[in-house]
Amino acid sequence: MLLEKPNQPLKLVDLPIPKPKDGEILIKVSVCGACHTDLDEFEGRLATKLPVVPGHQVVGTIAELGKGVTKHKIGNRVGVTWLYSSCGKCNFCKTGRENLCENAKWTGKDTDGGYAEFMVIGEDYAYPIPKRFSDSQAAPLLCAGVIGYRTFCLADIKKGETIGLYGFGASAHIVIQIIKHKFPDNPVFAFTKSGGHADLAKSLGAAWTGVSGETPPVKLDKIMDFTPAGECVRGALKILNRGGRLIINAIRKETPVPALDYAEYLWLEREIKSVANVTRKDALEFLPLAAQIPIVPTIEEFPLDQANDVLMKIKHSKLKAAGVLRIS
Repeated sequence: MLLEKPNQPLKLVDLPIPKPKDGEILIKVSVCGACHTDLDEFEGRLATKLPVVPGHQVVGTIAELGKGVTKHKIGNRVGVTWLYSSCGKCNFCKTGRENLCENAKWTGKDTDGGYAEFMVIGEDYAYPIPKRFSDSQAAPLLCAGVIGYRTFCLADIKKGETIGLYGFGASAHIVIQIIKHKFPDNPVFAFTKSGGHADLAKSLGAAWTGVSGETPPVKLDKIMDFTPAGECVRGALKILNRGGRLIINAIRKETPVPALDYAEYLWLEREIKSVANVTRKDALEFLPLAAQIPIVPTIEEFPLDQANDVLMKIKHSKLKAAGVLRIS
């Protein structure tokens, strides 16, 4: 499925099977997840190379090895995330922050991704999929799961701290499972906009649920904001404890962050930190952890030629679970 121009339907086309270069692998794609980032590309908010094959939650088996590949074998099942490559030479890369590399490339944005039968990628950027997961279950773990894990790591949670989650969608429902696995006695306070999400949060261990703007019974030490709403930043800071940290997991906010009075919202060593992309380390650590917990996402599967319909379902919040395109 090819994106030729923003805001035009993806086209089902025949392209040559790509040939892996030195150090690359050819993946026969089984499934590819669909998410809001794909919608941002489709609607032109996120600039891409054009034309491009979207898709960055890719699961498949290795069909061919380029020269010099040593980490994988033909037939191995692997997954691909948003990070397609990084330069390996800049200070960010050398200090484990390749997600900030200015020359990084992103799967399905700067290079052809997984809305296709085949794709190529460097061997260092494909990750073994634990046997615990089916292909379709693994796909959303490669985006919502891995970025959620990075959010959890940046929160730097300590035993006994109170935790807040704003927005309870694809990432947050995975993050709460990580929190309850690592810190079972830390209370989690979930802010949702629907009764269904509140019920899910409670079923996964939330001690309290409410909507944005409500005040929980205690101040919160760490808050993770997964929403597109700028006003949630101020709402979260209002209930953040002294010395607390707010982590914002969003590429962009659809509405502006309101004015913040420094003394009221930021003083007393409160912090704001954003989450940007993912690293290889995030994927290598998270996938085995997800299998151990275990985290098993709920998915809705669609054939590849329904990719346009799936993107519209994402746009209008019509998916009941993670959207996954079945390629083969």
